[in-house]
Amino acid sequence: MLNTRNTLIKELPEDERPREKLLKYGVDSLSNSELLAILIRTGTKEVSALDLSHRLLALDHEGISFLAGSSLEDLRCIRGIGDAKACQIIAAIELGKRIATKPKSKKINIASPAEVAGLFLEEMRYYKKEFFKVLLLNTKNEIIVIEDVSVGNLNSAIVHPREVFSMAVRKSASSVILVHNHPSGNPEPSREDVALTKRLVSAGEIIGIEVLDHLIIGDGVFISFKEKSIL
Repeated sequence: MLNTRNTLIKELPEDERPREKLLKYGVDSLSNSELLAILIRTGTKEVSALDLSHRLLALDHEGISFLAGSSLEDLRCIRGIGDAKACQIIAAIELGKRIATKPKSKKINIASPAEVAGLFLEEMRYYKKEFFKVLLLNTKNEIIVIEDVSVGNLNSAIVHPREVFSMAVRKSASSVILVHNHPSGNPEPSREDVALTKRLVSAGEIIGIEVLDHLIIGDGVFISFKEKSIL
């Protein structure tokens, strides 16, 4: 009779155990499922942590990308993933996002749209709603602060010049850069995006704060209004 019992991690050869592989060969040697298994730590009587990680990656055809935007409820649908394991995974994903997008303590000088996009591509590509952010810059084009202005539904974000420029005025910003995402993954600007940008440019001219650019973030790609000569 064929034995279909799941193999426990401790029964694997030492070089095949995720934690031992990391210690011996470094983190780059681990697959996505092995990294997840280290986070999960323990399995159940029926399945190992590695088996659970395989099941998590199989939740959706996007694999690891799906986990980046998953909720606690999504993870807990896997038998063997309870509150503790789900929280560990969600917390690790959130830490990764914050590390990838947090500016260093030294002020960042913005010289190109690609530099701006680099701050947000990994974070905003997974958003399920439209987020509108504003970068406040000083006279040297250094970032003073990044402000969240609004969160919209799947199709639009409600943005008013008052919300965009109030903090810029308080922080004595010389200029601003606008950034928002398209949950569809396609960064092509809509007519509403263009109209909003022109409205904000006009408002900025009145109060003496220049809108340098407007970036739309898609799924790993972006569009700069300045580069497209829309601005």
